[in-house]
Amino acid sequence: MVLAWLCVLWLPGVSSAQVPRIQGQGTAASAMSNVFAAQADDPSALHYNPAGMTQLQGIQFMAGALFAGGSTTFTSPTGATARGDRGGSAAWPPPSHLFITANLKDLGLTSLSDVTAGIGVTVPFGSLTRWPNDGPFKTSTTFNTMPLLDIKPTLAYKATENLSLGLGADIYTFSGLIGEGQVEKQSVWPGGLGIPAGAKAELAGKDTAAGFNASLLYTALRNDEGKPLANIGLVYRSQATLHLAGALLANGAKFSDAKSTVVLPQVITGAIAIWPVRTAEREWKLELDVDYVGWKSVRNFDVTLGDGTPIAKPQNWTNTYAVMVGTEYKWLALDSLPHWEVALRAGYTNQQNQMPSITYDPGVPSSDLHIPGGGVGFLCKGEGSFFGLMRCGDIGVGWFKPKAIGLDLSYQAAFYEDRTVAGNRNPTVNGTYRTMLHNGGASIRVIY
Repeated sequence: MVLAWLCVLWLPGVSSAQVPRIQGQGTAASAMSNVFAAQADDPSALHYNPAGMTQLQGIQFMAGALFAGGSTTFTSPTGATARGDRGGSAAWPPPSHLFITANLKDLGLTSLSDVTAGIGVTVPFGSLTRWPNDGPFKTSTTFNTMPLLDIKPTLAYKATENLSLGLGADIYTFSGLIGEGQVEKQSVWPGGLGIPAGAKAELAGKDTAAGFNASLLYTALRNDEGKPLANIGLVYRSQATLHLAGALLANGAKFSDAKSTVVLPQVITGAIAIWPVRTAEREWKLELDVDYVGWKSVRNFDVTLGDGTPIAKPQNWTNTYAVMVGTEYKWLALDSLPHWEVALRAGYTNQQNQMPSITYDPGVPSSDLHIPGGGVGFLCKGEGSFFGLMRCGDIGVGWFKPKAIGLDLSYQAAFYEDRTVAGNRNPTVNGTYRTMLHNGGASIRVIY
C-alpha cells in the first residue's frame, strides 16, 4: 500500500496508447481494451462506470500503474528525419491510479444500505512527447507535457435489484509533486515580440477546474444464482474548463505573464456485456463499448501575454468515436489452486484521429489507431495459499487482514496508421509520421 501511494504521489504527465486521453485506468480493464463499463466489478468502476460500485462488498483498495513507452519517427518531404519519444524509451515514474470503495451497509450504516462511496485519483488526460532541439520542426515543438490529475469523490445507489445509479465529481488539478506540475510546451523561438530567434521558449500554466460524471448499470438477465448474464452500462462525463495561468519564458528567464484556456471534452460511453457461461466453476464474458469524445471543444490554445498581446494557436479538433471489444474467461474453482480465481483477458480498440492536418501538433500523436491487448488476473481468497508460505487472509494484522488479494497484469500495443500531414500552418511540420506505442500495466487489489 505504501508503494502504491508513492506511485500516485509521483505521477508524471505521460500518456499511454490513447494520446491525449488515457483510457487505461485499471489493469483488468486495460487487458480487455478498456471494455469494462458494463462489467464494472472491481474498484476501477469509479472510472469506467461508477454505478457498478454497488456490486462491491466491504472496503476495497486498488492501486496500479501503466508502464508506457514507444516512439514516433518523422520524415519531411525533403527527406529530413527526426525521432520523438515519451521522454525516453519508457516513461518513469509511470502514470498511476488509486481507488478506494466502501459499501456503507458493510460498515454498519444500515440506513444507507443501498449506497456505496468511493474516491479515486487518476491521470485522465495527458501527453509527454520530446523531440530533438535541432529537429526539423523545432519552432513548433520540442517538448510537450500535461500532467493533469482527476480526483474523483463518487457515490453509487442501488435503486432496484437490477438498476444502479452513480454520481461523482471530477476535480482536475496539477501538483508540483507530479511531473512538471503544469501544462508545459517548449520550442525554439522563430523571432518576434522582442525575443531573439533561436531562444529556447517555454509556455507554462496551471489551474484547477471541476466537472461531473453520471452513470447507470442495468442488469437485463440473471442466472439462477442471481449473477448477471446481460448488463447495459451508460456513462456521461462532462466538459471542464481550465483557465491556465502561467508565464512565457525565454532561455529560462520569465519574459511575460501568460494565460490560456483549455476545454476538456465531454465523453459518453455506452456498453453491453453478456456472459455465455457463468457457473460456480467458470465465467466467460463478452463486451462491446463505444466511446464518443467531444474533441470539438478544443477550438484553440490561444495565449494572451501580460500586456494583452495575443499568440494565436487555433486547433479545431473534431469529435471522435472509439469502438472497443473485449473478453474475459475466469476459472473460479481450480483443483490445482484451491481458493484462487484465475482470469485470461483480451481485447481490441479502434480509435479515430481527432486532429486536422492544418493544426497538427507533433507533441500529440494523432492518427487512426488500432490497439490489441491482453492480460491475466489472479485473486487469492482468504483460505488460499500464498506461494505455499501462508494463507492470503493472514497477510496483514488485526483489522487489516484481507478477505482476498488480487494481482492483474496487462499489455497493449498501439499501432498508429502512417499519417502524412500537408498544409500545416507551420510548414516545417509537414511530412509523414509513423508511431508505435505500448504499455504494460499492473494493479493490486485488496478486499477487506
